[in-house]
Amino acid sequence: MTHLFPVRVYYEDTDMAGIVYHANYLKFIERARSDWVKQQGLDQNAMREKDGIVFVVRRIEADYLGMAKYDDALEVRTEVKAMTGVRLVMSQEVMRGKDCVFRAEVTAVCVTLDGHPARLPAILRRRLI
Repeated sequence: MTHLFPVRVYYEDTDMAGIVYHANYLKFIERARSDWVKQQGLDQNAMREKDGIVFVVRRIEADYLGMAKYDDALEVRTEVKAMTGVRLVMSQEVMRGKDCVFRAEVTAVCVTLDGHPARLPAILRRRLI
């Protein structure tokens, strides 16, 4: 299942040349992951407050493949590639039309508020099996 998340490039997202600043791709894919989590029926505020667990990014491997510019309409495509009891590995692509301008593999883990590994929420494990 591929999750699609639209992004419009604003002036604040660009560098002096009007090209998306490299770090902003990480913001775009973070927004898409947050939206994906919400669509899975999870409330991250409730997870933190009620269960004392949060998602954190453990690893990102990123490839910059093209350039997006001011006012481009982009789409972030997110797919789950692997899951363990505490970890999700997701593939994310930022597309401008048919062109992939950025690709990342992101490993996110679930941890307690003091940083210890925690099981992924049951609702998420059930949906992804």
